Amino acid sequence: MSTQAPSRPQVALTLHVNGEEHTLRVEPRETLLDVLRERLDLTGAKPACDRGECGACAVLLDGQPINACHWLAVQAAGHAIVTIEGLAGQPDFRPLLEALVAADAGQCGYCTPGFAVAAYALLRAEPGAGEETLRWGLVGHTCRCNAYAGIMAAIRQAGAGPRRS
Repeated sequence: MSTQAPSRPQVALTLHVNGEEHTLRVEPRETLLDVLRERLDLTGAKPACDRGECGACAVLLDGQPINACHWLAVQAAGHAIVTIEGLAGQPDFRPLLEALVAADAGQCGYCTPGFAVAAYALLRAEPGAGEETLRWGLVGHTCRCNAYAGIMAAIRQAGAGPRRS
């Protein structure tokens, strides 16, 4: 009798993440979140609810925020994926990042990358968006520390653009 676990089928896959191409073999059932974190060591997107309800695992797929826990890695092939690590080096992300830090918007920091990714996409799509638009645009993002006031203040500040004296 064999004590070795049966091998699981794998498929070859090429993912375009943060401007780089990654070719790997994955199990068809692996989520995009798991591949990003465990195979590519991009740990900014966080596993939290595994139901797509909290937004902690948000990444951009072709410029739109998605919950990476709800996408299979094989579904993401052929799409441009940008994680918080990829945004960190982009100059147009810097004002949002600085505003989040200044507002102390990440008490524990667990939800912050997801909020930042979603807010970045929202502010790019709707620069100068008002309070209601921002709140609706971030529906599905949860902060267990209840730092919403700081998060929203930071996003409003970043959306307002540079201050004029």
